[in-house]
Amino acid sequence: MTSAIGIWLYDTETHQEIALLTGHTREILSISYSPDGNTIADGNTIAGGSWHTVHLWDVTTGAHKHTLTGHGSAVTSVAYNPDGNTIASASLDRTVRLWEATTGAHKHTITGHTAGITSVAYSPDGNTIASGSWDQTVRLWDATTGAHKRTITGHTDRIYSISYSPDGNTIASASRDLTIRLWDATTGTHKHTITGHMGRVMTVSYSPDGNTIASASWDLTIRLWDATTGAHKRTITGHPGVVTSISYSPNGNTIATGSWDDTVRLWEATTGAHKHTITGHTDWVNSVAFSPDGNTIATGSRGIHLWDATTGAYKHTLTGNRGEGLGISYSPDGNTIATGSWDNTVHLWDATIGVHKHTITGHTAAPYSVSYSPDGNTIVTGSWDNTVRLWDATTGAHKHTITGHTDRVYSVSYSPDGNTIASASWDGTVRLWDATTGAHKHTITGHARSFSSVSYSPDGNTIATGGNYDNLHLWDVTTGAHKHALTGNPSDVLSVAFSPDGRTLASGSYRTVRLWDATTGAHKHTIIGHTDWVTSVAFSPDGNTIASGSWDGTGLLWDIPSTPTQQVKADVNGDSVVDRLDLILIADRFGQTGQNDADLNGDGVVNILDLVLVIGAFGNAAAAPSLHPQTLARLTTTEVEGWLTQAQEMDLTDPAYLRGIAMLEQLLAALTPKETVLLANYPNPFNPETWIPYHLADAAAAQIAIYDTKGAPVRRLDLGHQPAGFYTDKAKAAYWDGRNESGESVASGVYFYQLRVSPSQSAGTGDYSSLRRMVILK
Repeated sequence: MTSAIGIWLYDTETHQEIALLTGHTREILSISYSPDGNTIADGNTIAGGSWHTVHLWDVTTGAHKHTLTGHGSAVTSVAYNPDGNTIASASLDRTVRLWEATTGAHKHTITGHTAGITSVAYSPDGNTIASGSWDQTVRLWDATTGAHKRTITGHTDRIYSISYSPDGNTIASASRDLTIRLWDATTGTHKHTITGHMGRVMTVSYSPDGNTIASASWDLTIRLWDATTGAHKRTITGHPGVVTSISYSPNGNTIATGSWDDTVRLWEATTGAHKHTITGHTDWVNSVAFSPDGNTIATGSRGIHLWDATTGAYKHTLTGNRGEGLGISYSPDGNTIATGSWDNTVHLWDATIGVHKHTITGHTAAPYSVSYSPDGNTIVTGSWDNTVRLWDATTGAHKHTITGHTDRVYSVSYSPDGNTIASASWDGTVRLWDATTGAHKHTITGHARSFSSVSYSPDGNTIATGGNYDNLHLWDVTTGAHKHALTGNPSDVLSVAFSPDGRTLASGSYRTVRLWDATTGAHKHTIIGHTDWVTSVAFSPDGNTIASGSWDGTGLLWDIPSTPTQQVKADVNGDSVVDRLDLILIADRFGQTGQNDADLNGDGVVNILDLVLVIGAFGNAAAAPSLHPQTLARLTTTEVEGWLTQAQEMDLTDPAYLRGIAMLEQLLAALTPKETVLLANYPNPFNPETWIPYHLADAAAAQIAIYDTKGAPVRRLDLGHQPAGFYTDKAKAAYWDGRNESGESVASGVYFYQLRVSPSQSAGTGDYSSLRRMVILK
């Protein structure tokens, strides 16, 4: 998934987007308005070299005004002094720098902290600068000279945020030690310690009247506190991701919060009531499910969202899930939705109004798959803790824990009669269990590669499994015997689902949804439209629609393509579909004479006319050949340019040939990416290995650099000088084994990876660099 990097401006009354300030190639950690409201200053993110910058933007026109350079690491916080003449910037390089706000000229560098600085604030009178640091201190500095005035100690872990009270008498500091502390701004004397958050406190802010302090924590709550006594006033929930920023409206009536869930949410400051959610940023969609009546679609991302299945209109967000929605399942009566979460819990929701009903606890790792029994009485979950667990669907009470898998369980499915549960695991097995007792019935083996998805056919006689490296198979449920290997998929299969009539199997993979004949295993259609991995597929109850969810941040609906009339002659390899494999066979037999299956027009030689005919017959699939990764990997721009030139020079008029020429033009356009792009790594989260895909628009020397959250280099992957092309599958994408330069496995947590590209001089383009985030979970 490619995420836009920029600063969005929104109208506070209509909540509509006004402008997008672009130009950054790194994540933005901090923004601040000048006191007159005409300029925005921002702080740029973790990277190397000259990218540790502050940018100034004209608020009215969106034009870039200045870039302030000099910091040696990520700029984490920026603040204007009250008169708007000076900007203070804080960095993980342990310094605070002061800049002339109009020209961007450097004025002072303040040093003294012994670890990265995460927050900076001016006192209301503009005479003092306060800075909070990972060294567990708040330090006060003379705002004119930069001279040290005072060091405030008391926190027992890193400080993430500081804020002055409007009267300038108190400083509030938020810390990883789970507390907010209030200090006398003149003497540094401790006034109060505020406790109540259950996770590190990321940000803190005073209301304009100074009576309330707002804070946000990794426990996914926003809390309001009495600024004088520290007493708890209210807890606000709703963000499914960590809130990293809090801001009061100038009149104090509204609180705006920004979160890792890629939304900005507005809240009524007194009651905590939700007012509006501003969207526009994207993140992964991990799971999709239709309601039993087919009227609603549930999608799991950083939150669970309900949509009208006909119009696609937004209906509800189920709030309270502490992390991305993983598996999603409707109860058979359609009244309840069960969802899995990264916080190791399963949540039950009222499917009509979105109210939270129960939280099921017990797993020690993420429950990646959730499914109801056909009678609706039991929920089964498969988890990364290697177990399958059964729960009472009404009360959430634990019924059984099924053990036997030796690696993560990625998918679970009930048989249609409700007597058997199938579970698919990264240990390379699918196991069948008695649904009542949990007793082991059978293990399906035969492939060493791991499985990530399993689904029963409606008649209960067949199981479909998907997994790594084109691993898509059909199995006999009774004997465990292998029935068919479904070949032709170019990459991992992350999800499988049978149509309600049992005749068609849908599989989700890299960018594509593929449809297969469930009896013979023959390929029927390829559906193109997603721009990243398809993680979930589901049929509507009437079988006429497919829903798919993807890491590109979208859920898409598709009409089931009607079965086309096959052009048998163009099916060179006889697999009942005209696709890239037939094109490759034609290309490989170029120039051969005599009787030959590749001689489609029967003129005695395999030549450009045969190639144009076969590519024109690609209409028998639901996508042009230009979008098939294996075609792109097999063919070259020079080769296709030659074919197209030959075909165009022949002045062909037959519609079949003209269609082939048009398809060749599409193929040529797709062989070279239009732009250099760094894509989302897969899998993510991961342990212990991941692949990092990218596109190169020009021949270039490429490198992947990996950093920790402090900006410290962890590993460098030199990819060498490479031709333009798509580096997306596991054979071509950059590979990281989760180890640092010394060969040691790195710890769990968030890491950043950066693509640096230096094109050849002949390309005529400048250097490219992009940064993305990934997570290791152990």
